Amino acid sequence: MLFIMLTKDQGAFLGPISNILGYLMNGIFAILDFINIPNIGLAIFLFTIVIYLFMLPLTIKQQKFSKLSAKMNPELQAIRDRYKNRKDTESMQAMNAETQQVHAKYGVSQTGSCVQLLIQMPILLALYRVISNIPAYVDKVKAAFSPLVDNLIAQEGSAEFVQGFKNAAMYVKNFSNEAFTGGNAEYIRNTYIDVLNKASTTELRSIYEKYPSLEVDVERTAELIGSYNNFFGINIGNSPSFMVSEAWNTAEGVAWLSLILAFLIPVLSAATQWINIKLMPQQAAQASGDQANSMMQSMKMMNTMMPLVSAFFCFTLPAGMGLYWIAGSVVRSVQQIIINRHLDRIDLDELIKKNIEKRNKKLEKAGIDPQKINTYASLNTRKVVPAGASTSSAKPSLEATNRMTPEEKEEALKKSTEYYSKNAKSGSIAAKANMVKQFNEKNNK
Repeated sequence: MLFIMLTKDQGAFLGPISNILGYLMNGIFAILDFINIPNIGLAIFLFTIVIYLFMLPLTIKQQKFSKLSAKMNPELQAIRDRYKNRKDTESMQAMNAETQQVHAKYGVSQTGSCVQLLIQMPILLALYRVISNIPAYVDKVKAAFSPLVDNLIAQEGSAEFVQGFKNAAMYVKNFSNEAFTGGNAEYIRNTYIDVLNKASTTELRSIYEKYPSLEVDVERTAELIGSYNNFFGINIGNSPSFMVSEAWNTAEGVAWLSLILAFLIPVLSAATQWINIKLMPQQAAQASGDQANSMMQSMKMMNTMMPLVSAFFCFTLPAGMGLYWIAGSVVRSVQQIIINRHLDRIDLDELIKKNIEKRNKKLEKAGIDPQKINTYASLNTRKVVPAGASTSSAKPSLEATNRMTPEEKEEALKKSTEYYSKNAKSGSIAAKANMVKQFNEKNNK
């Protein structure tokens, strides 16, 4: 790539999302600057709150599906158990047909919460890009580096010197890019800003030790960026590991307060992550026996490891990233408490009724009689009886189906398969329009 505007994401997919979030971050920082509290840490916290509030409707939809899944899982597991040892194509098609009809009975899509996750993931990835590359998106922060960078570029051997900084390795290709070697002024400035943005305070001081004439520029930049990065006494531009090293090796002895503050970020990150996991609704196991135990153990291990992994990364990365993870966990935890109270008041039967009503409206728009489709959904799942449930619960649906004439049954089946074929992706199991018909014909022989 010939031209990079700092470290802005240039991808065709994440790039535009990152730019939109970047405008939001720049706006928040500009407001804070206007009221004389230009602070990156506070901007990150407010930015995270806004983003998670924006995604709240998606989160609620996702967790409503999780609640319905707990109700559907016994029926879905009964289907899987019945076809457990049957691997032929016809049996697999029949199993998928029955699974599809269970979802239809509850008025939900088989993809469930996947759509919500697919929407949220790019936003969260783009959010990470913006937080980790603040100068690329926040004009005021970029401007703080500009005087020093302009004078540093003019110094002989400065490019080789800054490449010796610890985090400069991630930009090594920029220095060999034809835009850099060809003298593209804006590209060169942006590359220097990228490196200096990831530099520690010790590395910034080393600049005027190498180039004494830049002492004033370095001090001004370090002071300005330091004020932007200062969050309750922590420089969020430095990593906690660097803070520990600096606090331990001060000339006055161990700086215990700095040492405690350095460990505070990773500890809070792990603690808030753990609380967030505990507040999340736990998925019911969708398997039985040893498989279920294995799944539960894996989930327990993952829930234990995630806070520890979070603490490790927060210890080694700049504290600003740790602050973002803490802010995200706190916001999600508060959201989760509110969502849990909301979901506890929801009548599942009423929720299913609303889902079916929405689905019926879609069927009607497609010119399909919802009543016949719903009858067939009941017919195809009449044998699916959850453990401990009475088999009599299937009788009303069966009786309703038996009142249909053979022609009406055939027409309902045809409409059902046409609907799923029309709305399924090409090549998917659901797209095979005769799937349900073949299964029923086989059972009626």
